Amino acid sequence: EVQLVESGGGLVQAGGSLRLSCAASGFTFDNYDYAIGFFRQAPGKEREGVSCISSSDGRTYYADSVKGRFTISSDNAKNTVFLQMNPLKPEDTAVYYCAAIPFHKTGPNGRPWYLWDYDYWGQGTQVTVSS
Repeated sequence: EVQLVESGGGLVQAGGSLRLSCAASGFTFDNYDYAIGFFRQAPGKEREGVSCISSSDGRTYYADSVKGRFTISSDNAKNTVFLQMNPLKPEDTAVYYCAAIPFHKTGPNGRPWYLWDYDYWGQGTQVTVSS
């Protein structure tokens, strides 16, 4: 069974940094090609894609709102994906979730990464950025 566990959220001032982790179990990065993404949802807003990475070749994807500020990476030995976030802004405040989908299920229909039907989701971690 695939499980995802996020950690690393917290309270930080604007301009500060946080690093989120998404530890995956039930599959190994080296043996299976998964897309592992971070999403966020702020109160009263729809969930939005933040970033995504391929577990096999490290391809990365970013939302325009975080390009140049956030960096996604993976440590295959630890089966963990990281999201380095800095500088943070108050509008980054949200619950952040990681999600995973086997790449072969993303489909040939040209949908962008944030609209793929992710199969597995973590429990979420709160990120609060004060002004």
